[in-house]
Amino acid sequence: MSRILGGMLFGVEATDPWTMSAVVAVITAVAAVATHPPARRASRMDPMLALRDE
Repeated sequence: MSRILGGMLFGVEATDPWTMSAVVAVITAVAAVATHPPARRASRMDPMLALRDE
């Protein structure tokens, strides 16, 4: 996989630790932003209502 990524990255090695950690940080931030609104909405709901609906 690193050989494939090496062909797509210009001026950066595929195994560069700074690049990999930056990518992990960006993906983590995007996941946190994407999951926050549904989790907030779900936490406002009464658990018994959610169980009764199913």
